[in-house]
Amino acid sequence: MESVLGLVRHPGNDGLFQAVEMSLLSTLAGRPLHIHAEGLRGTGKTTIMRRVRRVLPRIRRIKGCLYNCDPAAPHCPVHRGLSPAEVAALGEERVPMPFLEISHAAKIGTVVGSIDLGRLVRAAEPEAALLPGTIPQAHRGIIFVDEINRLAETSPELADVLLDVMGTKPGRIQIEETGLPAVELPVQVTVWAASNPDEDPGPLEEIRRQLSDRFDFVVYTDRPTEAAVVERILTAVESRSWRGPQLDEGRADGFRRLLEDRAALVEQVRLTVGLRQQIAELYSRFQVESLRAVQTLQLGMRLAAALERRSEVRMEDLARVAPLAL
Repeated sequence: MESVLGLVRHPGNDGLFQAVEMSLLSTLAGRPLHIHAEGLRGTGKTTIMRRVRRVLPRIRRIKGCLYNCDPAAPHCPVHRGLSPAEVAALGEERVPMPFLEISHAAKIGTVVGSIDLGRLVRAAEPEAALLPGTIPQAHRGIIFVDEINRLAETSPELADVLLDVMGTKPGRIQIEETGLPAVELPVQVTVWAASNPDEDPGPLEEIRRQLSDRFDFVVYTDRPTEAAVVERILTAVESRSWRGPQLDEGRADGFRRLLEDRAALVEQVRLTVGLRQQIAELYSRFQVESLRAVQTLQLGMRLAAALERRSEVRMEDLARVAPLAL
């Protein structure tokens, strides 16, 4: 993936590349996999996560649906309850997987949803209707939050919304506006976040432990330590035009096709009884705080095998995923 993105992979960021690849695959397969990247500033956490936006795989949705309704399972207020024939009549389209960001200045209405003012004030047939916010529009895709430790401190109401979204899979969100009935929606959203735990206000787990625990993978990123790696990074930066790195569309399409192919394999990957017993032993022997961690470990092992087009999990998958999930 790093070659497609035009980035340099090294021991300090290898874990984040692995986590991003597995999370993309899991999201495409219909299973959100939340990632929190921690590390010193300047280690490329945000760059890696944001650059993925350029090579996102495509999803099928009901044509024009702002909520990204899957034609096979419509869920939004407009399309849920429609028959297959009615959905077919609306048509479908393939669009890039959503990748949206929540900023520290965001308001609840823009993140959750609010009254659609355009429809309310139009001259012909005005009506009160909901406009979905960032989270409903990111259904079946990714939401990125930079410096999430700062957001958790300064916007606790947004942190509460993220807890609802990440608490179950799928998550849930409720849109409420005066004069309109409350609308509750299932949301299948993967949350990616980055933070610098050595800077104010400190590590996320010390600010909002409950939110910190919602992340499936926590990845520590570090600076490169070898001069040869730094030289490769400098060469890559120098070769880019002022407009930014140029994307090789052929390689990007190849990466998208690879993800789509591997996503179909995730459910077919077998986990042997022996490996499942080892996961259970890890949980009991080291008194892992939450079952969520070992459930994520099991999913991560399946994803690692699927990425390599294998139908069975191996012991090396456990060694590869355990540092991320535990």
